[in-house]
Amino acid sequence: DCPYPFQNNDFLRHTVHRHEPPVTAQAIRILTEDDEVVVVDKPSSLPVHPCGRFRHNTVIFILGKEHGLRELHTLHRLDRMTSGVLMFAKTVAVSKRIDEQVRQRQLEKEYVCRVVGEFPEHEVVCEEPILVVSYKVGVCRVDAKGKPCQTLFQRLSYNGNSSVVRCLPRTGRTHQIRVHLQFLGHPILNDPIYNMEAWGPDRGKGGRIGKTDEELLKALVEEHRSKQSLEVLGIGEEDLNSAGESKDCGNSDDCTKSAETEPVNGNSCPAEDEKDLERNDIASCPLNSDPNLEPLDKDKELSLCGNHDGQAGEKGWEEKDPLCVECRMSRRDPSPKELVMFLHALRYKGADFEYCSSMPEWAMEDWQE
Repeated sequence: DCPYPFQNNDFLRHTVHRHEPPVTAQAIRILTEDDEVVVVDKPSSLPVHPCGRFRHNTVIFILGKEHGLRELHTLHRLDRMTSGVLMFAKTVAVSKRIDEQVRQRQLEKEYVCRVVGEFPEHEVVCEEPILVVSYKVGVCRVDAKGKPCQTLFQRLSYNGNSSVVRCLPRTGRTHQIRVHLQFLGHPILNDPIYNMEAWGPDRGKGGRIGKTDEELLKALVEEHRSKQSLEVLGIGEEDLNSAGESKDCGNSDDCTKSAETEPVNGNSCPAEDEKDLERNDIASCPLNSDPNLEPLDKDKELSLCGNHDGQAGEKGWEEKDPLCVECRMSRRDPSPKELVMFLHALRYKGADFEYCSSMPEWAMEDWQE
C-alpha cells in the first residue's frame, strides 16, 4: 500500500539511469529512400528497435536522430547480430501492402554467411523443425516437437578452412538459418551461440547435444563467462532461473517472428511474434550480476572525477549516484570483431520491388581468418 495518497496537482517524477551495451561504430547506410519506403544496410550488433537495455543504440532511434526519419513502420526485423537489408514503410498503407505480400509468400529472401569447414557443393535443403529452448537467452535447437521450417543452402566458395554459403529461408522461424547450419555440422564461423563448445563435442551436429535444456543454457553461460563475453550476448545468471518457464511448447498455435527474417506466412501469429522477438533480440541482465564488471578501487575512482590538475575533487565520490552500480565499475570494451557475426541479409525481393546490399568483406572468396 502507498503510504501517501496522491492528490490532484501532485508532481511525480521517475528517473531512469541507463547504460546501454556497446555496439559497432559502423554507420547505417541508406540504400533507398522514396515516398513509400526507407531501406538501409544494418550493421551487425545494432537491434532494430528499442528493447531490453537498448534505446539510443538502435536502428529506429539513429534513423530518427541522425537522418530525421521518424514514424517509420517496421516491415521485418533482423537479429541484433545479423547485418544487411532492412526495410521500413513510411505509411500504414505501404506497410499493409507489403505485409500482404509476406502472407502470400511473395517475398523472396537471400542471405549469405561464412560457415565452418567445407560445405557440400550441391544444393542442400534442411527441413528440420525448430524448438525454442529459451526466449530470454535466445536459444533454439532442432527438435521433433518444434515448428516446421525449410531452408535452402548453396555453397558459393571455399578457402580451405571455411565456406561462404547462400541461404534461402522459405519460412521464418527464430534463428532458423543458424540452427539449420549447426544441425548440418557447419555452424556460422563466429556464431556466439551455435558454434560453442557448450553444445558438446559435435557442437550440435545432427541434433546431438547430450544435455538437457537447462544444462545446455548453464553451459553456454559458463563458457561465455570464461571468455568474458557475456556483455556481447546480454546473458545473465537470472536467465538460468527462468529459462524453463519460457520454453516453446511446440504444439501450440503461437509462433515467433524470426529474428533473422521478416514475419512469414499466415501460419504465424504476428501479434505474439512482436513480443517474442523483443525477448530474443537481447536478454536482460541485472547490473549487479554482470561478471564482466570489475570494481574500481577508490583511488582510481576519485582520480576519474578529479580536476584537470590531476587532483581528486573533494566531491568526486559524492557526485556519483550511490544507487548506480555501473558508475563505479569498469566494463570490458569488446573488440570490433566481437560485434560482428558472419550472417548478412543480401537481398529482399517482392512483387514490385527488389533491394540488395553489397557483399560483406568477410564473404569475399579470398578472405582469410
